[in-house]
Amino acid sequence: MKISDNKYVTLTYDLNVGEGDERELMEQATAERPLEFIFGTNSMLEAFEKQIEGLSEGDTFSFRLTPDEAYGDYDEEKVLDLPKSIFEIDGKIDENVLFEGNTVPMMDSSGNRLTGSVVEVGEEMVTMDFNHPLAGELMHFAGTVTGVREASAEEIAALFSGGGCGCGSGGCSTGGCGCGEGEEDASCGCASGSGGGCGSGCSC
Repeated sequence: MKISDNKYVTLTYDLNVGEGDERELMEQATAERPLEFIFGTNSMLEAFEKQIEGLSEGDTFSFRLTPDEAYGDYDEEKVLDLPKSIFEIDGKIDENVLFEGNTVPMMDSSGNRLTGSVVEVGEEMVTMDFNHPLAGELMHFAGTVTGVREASAEEIAALFSGGGCGCGSGGCSTGGCGCGEGEEDASCGCASGSGGGCGSGCSC
């Protein structure tokens, strides 16, 4: 069976970023924690899917994605200083969530989900980076197709009710939180936990 629309696909791969000798291993999907997704449902980058379309179980692949094909160039304007107060829950900051390097799911005033990385925590302001972690990176994938089968109606229904692609027990869909009434800021904080991440071909 070949990879095509509505096939349930399982992959293992190594993802390296950078060029030449400067490449760095960024992520691995292993046999124990493979990348699993339903092909052709917009859960993966279009350029990623084009590279594996038509492959069968046991086939190997090796390709690269440029920033234009993936997450775009790094944008300094997506680094913002936000009031520390918007990260409070019941008047307190959860230091298990708000710390440098952590990824925090948020939501803007229009209800759009955002995922930001904490760059710096100051006395009154928090610097957040809303670029995708792989923005500006040249991504090199090398791996193996470990499974291709028809997706069940239940799996497709679950996908469109909020699921996505996953690595083992993890998921690529990030959570979010809503702004309180009268919140006028561009973003509101969510201290309920960090967003999940998986297979860097995920479109989310």
